[in-house]
Amino acid sequence: MIWVQFRTYHTMNKLKPWIISLRLRTLALSFSAMLMGSIVAYRTGCFRWEILILSAITTLLLQILANISNDYGDAVLGADNENRVGPTRMIQSGVISLKEMKIAIIICTLLSFVSGVVLVLVSFKDISLGAFVFIFLGITAIVSAICYTIGRKPYGYRGFGDIFVFIFFGFFGVAGTYFLHGLKWDWAILLPASTIGFFSTAVLNLNNIRDLETDKVCGKNTLVVKIGRYPALWYNFFLILLAWISFWIFTYISENKHLLPFLTLPLFMMIVWAVFTKNNPERINSELRNVSLATLLFVILNIL
Repeated sequence: MIWVQFRTYHTMNKLKPWIISLRLRTLALSFSAMLMGSIVAYRTGCFRWEILILSAITTLLLQILANISNDYGDAVLGADNENRVGPTRMIQSGVISLKEMKIAIIICTLLSFVSGVVLVLVSFKDISLGAFVFIFLGITAIVSAICYTIGRKPYGYRGFGDIFVFIFFGFFGVAGTYFLHGLKWDWAILLPASTIGFFSTAVLNLNNIRDLETDKVCGKNTLVVKIGRYPALWYNFFLILLAWISFWIFTYISENKHLLPFLTLPLFMMIVWAVFTKNNPERINSELRNVSLATLLFVILNIL
């Protein structure tokens, strides 16, 4: 009995750090991209439940892969240290070893690949050129998730993270999901894709504003490090502004007007104001979470 209790306690203690490493609040953002593409597919009459489910699984696996790879890379390169402002990372605290995280990355990579291949094959229903193209794009997404902070020249340390986030959360996440539902293309999908892409980039930007000082010290040259804190605040404003302009244009040209998402506009305005007025990096961290949740709410309101 005592042995069972000990094993249960040990397992729970080991499980909690892994749950923290998943960074559950970031999953809302990746889920928003997939859901937005599925909503537009539903409106155009090409929605498929199996694609929604498989897209959700693949998207969440890719996000988890990006999160644990980021933990591993930042730990190796020294970005996660005792001076870090944000949430404590599990490798940084010594709860999870580099070897354990490396194994988790390998497992998550394999699961992401398998899930992505199944998604593509279910969508295309055969092995075709289009299927191979999407499998290649999936491999690109996996490599990008890993190489953000891992490798000799991680692109997150050279200021290219914003571009990749916009592409993968916006164009791949929204437009890619939409295409897989009905295997048809509509250029208008790039508008809501841009909206989610801009919101997602704003989350990364706030993350980098929060970590500005520690990133400078360890040589992590994010875009915020390159342009400075004050320009980054205005950059955040324009990201949110461009997101709403893109969605307004999409709403304007759509046959069926969906105005409920505009109810979240005041939330984003409050976030922008808070970012300008909060000089404390720890308080910026709360706005990072708020953007993710506001984005998810924005997408959910598109369903109604």
